[in-house]
Amino acid sequence: MLTISDDDIAARLRADNPWWQAPPDLSRPPYGLPRRDYFSPFARLVQSPVQRAVILLGARRVGKTTMLHQLIGELIHGRAFSAILFASIDTPTYSDLSLDHLLALFLKAHPHDPGAHRLVVLDEIQYLRDWERHLKVLVDNWPETRFVASGSAGATLRHRSTESGAGRFTDFELPPLTFAEFLSFRGLEPLIESASGTGPADAFRAHDIAALNNAFVDYVNFGGYPEAVAGPPEVQADFQRFVGRDIVDKVLLRDLPSLYGIQDIQELNRLFQVLAYNTGQEVSLEALSQNSGVAKNTIQRYLRYFETAFLIHRVLRVDDTARRFQRQRAFKVYLTNPSMRAALFGPMNEDSARFGALAETAVFAQYQSSGAARSLYYAHWPEGEVDVVLLEPTSLRPIWAYDVKWSDHHATRPEELRPLIDFAARTGLRAVGATTKTVSRKVETTGLFGPTGPEIHLFPTAVHCHALGYRNARAPESLERFTDPEESPDEPF
Repeated sequence: MLTISDDDIAARLRADNPWWQAPPDLSRPPYGLPRRDYFSPFARLVQSPVQRAVILLGARRVGKTTMLHQLIGELIHGRAFSAILFASIDTPTYSDLSLDHLLALFLKAHPHDPGAHRLVVLDEIQYLRDWERHLKVLVDNWPETRFVASGSAGATLRHRSTESGAGRFTDFELPPLTFAEFLSFRGLEPLIESASGTGPADAFRAHDIAALNNAFVDYVNFGGYPEAVAGPPEVQADFQRFVGRDIVDKVLLRDLPSLYGIQDIQELNRLFQVLAYNTGQEVSLEALSQNSGVAKNTIQRYLRYFETAFLIHRVLRVDDTARRFQRQRAFKVYLTNPSMRAALFGPMNEDSARFGALAETAVFAQYQSSGAARSLYYAHWPEGEVDVVLLEPTSLRPIWAYDVKWSDHHATRPEELRPLIDFAARTGLRAVGATTKTVSRKVETTGLFGPTGPEIHLFPTAVHCHALGYRNARAPESLERFTDPEESPDEPF
């Protein structure tokens, strides 16, 4: 039986690394495509002097490979490394190839000093068996080589990089396209400008809220994937095929079954369809089992797999005093990218009764990859619900809470926010918030339901999503700044 020869692998390496022959043209794709807001912090991390491999995590089609090529192009022109290797591990030519052997072939195909400052980029590394053990050895053995690996099986990569590569690996998560990036890619940044506030609720204001809302609707339906936003019009025109077949099907039919040995793919797909249709809704294992026909213990495993592939994000529940439950019988499930729902069930217009759930999904999508994502909950009790509750990580006390609404009704009817006001009274919050469709102002509730009441910050959903995505990419610490239990949440999120 014929096997792939070293000469064939070296030839493939030369084809995948054309910069060995001549520097790339940075004006041409993929180098010249719009850059994600996360490019600069990622580039700084890769070039930091700390001897660690960088693990780039993210869902399929969020731009990981493009960002890696853009980084390579910039580093080549800046002469930051003496030699650079790029290899996509899911390429059949590299199947069953050890990393040691790959580096040896790198040296053979592109002669250089292996002890010099060089860069090795390994795309889709999750397909290499025991990758974390081998990569750890390489990091130790080649201190002058900077290793970067990427993959779309997040929980597996993150767990193994933490467990097996302690002190050797640093994770960097690339989320789906944020609303701020969407506006930038579309040239719509003039629709919004900086304001006098400092929090995501009041740091920006819209020049034309109607136009901004139209852009937000497009973002919710089509905007989570850079290729669909900045690529040829044919991608958005055939968006359901682009996402449904190239992203969802590959994850459900190939990635998860191959990584976890899942046998019943139809069962897996059926559960995901139920979750996608009900994004932003509270669910329970019992209800999911009834709707999907999947056993509860199997659902538990599948939910973890979906989170592994960055398809969903679960948010846990607190009560009306912000206390967490010991047994989480109910929780909310959000698609990590709201446009996945449009890909599966068709786009939704802003007047649809279900658009509010997609707007809420978009809000939670802006928090991805931030430290604040681990501190987000929702409150639910028999008399009410609050959509977003941020707990201080150490004390677990609430520091900010708000509802997500795609409407302006409550701007003139604050009584519609009674559960939010009650929650503030029971937890001691002096200020809470609620998103709107167009209104931005503060509402005093003192005397409305009692002698005292919280101040309610109203802010448009689209403006809020822009602010969250903008700040998260550029200054992630701004979403993690509440560390002192005595600090007051006067600056709303």
